[in-house]
Amino acid sequence: MAGIELYAERKRSHRRTWTAAAIVLGLVFMVGGQAGAYLPAMATGFVTPGDGVDGWPQLTYELGAAFGLTAVLVLLWARFFERRGPATLGLNGRGPMRFVRGYLIGLGFLLTVVGLIWALGGYVVEGTGAFGSAAVGASLIPIGLLMLGFIIQGSTEEILFRGWLMQLIASRHGVWIAVIANSALFALAHAGNMEPSNELFSGLANIVLFGLFISLYAVREGSLWGVCGWHAAWNWLLGLGFGLEVSGMAVDATPLITDLTTAPDAAWWLTGGAFGPEASLVTTAVLLTGVVVLLVRGGTRDHGVEAAPVPVPA
Repeated sequence: MAGIELYAERKRSHRRTWTAAAIVLGLVFMVGGQAGAYLPAMATGFVTPGDGVDGWPQLTYELGAAFGLTAVLVLLWARFFERRGPATLGLNGRGPMRFVRGYLIGLGFLLTVVGLIWALGGYVVEGTGAFGSAAVGASLIPIGLLMLGFIIQGSTEEILFRGWLMQLIASRHGVWIAVIANSALFALAHAGNMEPSNELFSGLANIVLFGLFISLYAVREGSLWGVCGWHAAWNWLLGLGFGLEVSGMAVDATPLITDLTTAPDAAWWLTGGAFGPEASLVTTAVLLTGVVVLLVRGGTRDHGVEAAPVPVPA
């Protein structure tokens, strides 16, 4: 299958990392970001070894520092080894408009999922949100900081998987291999979030489906900005809007809207169980609908490769 340049023209001076090496490098970038953030935090006692994230300040630090460093490593590799700028990773024109639009669409998707699960009896209200708290201002501080943290986290995952890795694979092997491969690898990166269970396997299947949807979104738009916004909004509203688990991770902060918990008699396949709504069959249906819509609409564009210089007659 012919290669395709998803986001920008490939210049003749650009290098392309080998596909197998890129997969290994992706792991190196993630581990490097985690190590660069956690080692100084553990040395100062801010994070206790073995405990991981134990409060919203630590979570904010992890989202900002660990994922931020990962993004820096990816961008540095692209710039100095591959000789490519951010536009070739999808960080191209009309960034603010595309990001805000993607953020609003992501909020809409998450509200649809939570609303459907609640309507089907999956949730009960456990407590009031931030505006029902006696200390509204204090409750809004972690919500605001974690919004920024999830923007960094969601954008970093998109830069790594949909911006860098998917573009490299598409350039060599075609768009469909790139979409499927990066979606599977993205799910694999979340496989250690909790112990093996029905919820984990359902969650990983939905993460593959999420990867397919968000990859098609990026391919169709020819940009990474929209999916960065979508991803950030989904994670933030999931954990900070309703107090629900984000890929098996609980967020220790008062939610913005209301504090929901799983209804005592609700089936795990409805609520997602310990993994959260991302393992729910409702999420499966919503994401599958999004994939079908994007497939029907189509619209992939190949930016191509810089043409060779035309010889000038003597």
